[in-house]
Amino acid sequence: MVIKVFLASSSGSTAIKKKQQDVVAFLEALKVDYTPLDIACNEENRMWMRKNVPEENKPANGIPLPPQIFNEESYCGDYDTFFNAKEDNSVYSFLGLPPPPGSKEALQADRAHIVENGTHTEETNAEGNVDESTEVPMTERNGEAHAEKEQAQAADGQEEDGGDADDEEDEVAEDEEEAVEETDEQAHAEEDEEQEEEDLQSEVTVHR
Repeated sequence: MVIKVFLASSSGSTAIKKKQQDVVAFLEALKVDYTPLDIACNEENRMWMRKNVPEENKPANGIPLPPQIFNEESYCGDYDTFFNAKEDNSVYSFLGLPPPPGSKEALQADRAHIVENGTHTEETNAEGNVDESTEVPMTERNGEAHAEKEQAQAADGQEEDGGDADDEEDEVAEDEEEAVEETDEQAHAEEDEEQEEEDLQSEVTVHR
């Protein structure tokens, strides 16, 4: 792509000369390749420029004044639109050229692309892993809390059931001990009664 700048080398207008110098100096500062085309000494260049400037960009008299800027056959603009693009850091876009990496215009384009497409930084961290700090919706939190509460209640119920079973076992053991003690007491009582009967019989025999 060739940038064409139509100039008037022998213009008597100081304002036109200054505008032409501003455009050329800025393009050279950006190291943009361009071709200067003189309309003062070349009738063909003047006619081509007048023909290819869009009607809506021509002044009231229909004769566009230099400088006029083109990218190949495509019209870019005049000095005023070039100046506005320079102020907005969008000269490359104005010229129809891709901005070089690292330029202000390239950085602005990157920011605009990010804003347009959005980001997912809240979902992943720098390593690409899911960020555990991602905020959990309140409904999910409540659901988890409810489930934990039910689990805790179930665990308490199991402990209570276990406690009741232990109490029942203790009561059974106590009953068994009491039954053994009663059996021992009955056995001792029976032995004592038998001993007394034997003693009585012995006394009766002695008296006879």
